[in-house]
This record gives sequence, C-alpha cells and structure tokens, in this order.
Amino acid sequence: MTGLAGEILDDLVHRGLTLAVAESLTGGLLVAEFISVPGASRVVRGGIVAYDTALKHTLLGVDADLLAEHGAVHPDVARQMALGVRQRLSVNGAPASIGLSTTGVAGPDTQDGRSVGTAFVGFAIGTATSVLSLDVTGSREDIRRAVVSESLVQLQKLLQPTSLH
Repeated sequence: MTGLAGEILDDLVHRGLTLAVAESLTGGLLVAEFISVPGASRVVRGGIVAYDTALKHTLLGVDADLLAEHGAVHPDVARQMALGVRQRLSVNGAPASIGLSTTGVAGPDTQDGRSVGTAFVGFAIGTATSVLSLDVTGSREDIRRAVVSESLVQLQKLLQPTSLH
C-alpha cells in the first residue's frame, strides 16, 4: 500500500498541505502506512490512537453525548474525530490541512450494536467533511488492513481537483 500513500504524500507536498490522523479500529496502521514513506515528515503532523471510547472525547473532542447515545462506531464520531485531530495536532496555532479518522468493529464481537466489519472513515479537508461507510469481511487483520486501503483510495479521490471545494 505504500505506493498509494506515497502518491498522496507527493500530492500533499506539492499543494503545501499537512495531514493529521486519528485512529481507533486501525490502531496506528493508517498513520504507519504514511510514515513508511521516506520524507513523510514534510506532510504528516502525527497520529492519535484513541482506542478507548472515552479518549475520543478527551483527546479528540468528540461530543460526549454523541458517544453516550450511539457509541464509538458511528459516522458522526468519525467526522468529529477527523475534525478534532486537525485541531489537536496544530502547529503554531495552525491546524493540519487534512484530518483523517477511522472507527469501527474489527471483531471478534459486535460493538455498540454494530456488526463485525462495520467501519467509518472520516475526512476533514478545508471546510468540507465527509464520511466513508464500509462493510468489510474477513479476519480481524483483514478488516483492519482493508479499512487502511479504502481510506487511502477515498482520500486520493477526495483530493482530485474536481472534488475539492
């Protein structure tokens, strides 16, 4: 997957944009995919792994009422995680240009009423936000890796000039 991560990073360098990543389901795999690319430090601000639901609120600013009502596996949680990580990984008061987040259920058990393989990827780019909903099959590791892969594919799509607003 490093090839696609490298292409995305090259694009972000060219545009002068920065990236911050918040992960739950993927547990650091997504930011590691970017960091594996030489020169990633020109773009990647860092990552926050907020695996525990309470940390999504305290570290990323996800609304506590949203978490209490719907749990951690919800599209609005992914959206708020993406927005929150941009702010939390600010440098000299400037938020990251792009926030990317993952939350979901890798198994073996359901969580928050969501079945294994349910995942949400949040994107905050400029003033636009979006969420990719996924239903992935396979082992726990298959699910986590598929979410990383789909996150990269969707981010590249969102960065296309016709997608940016």
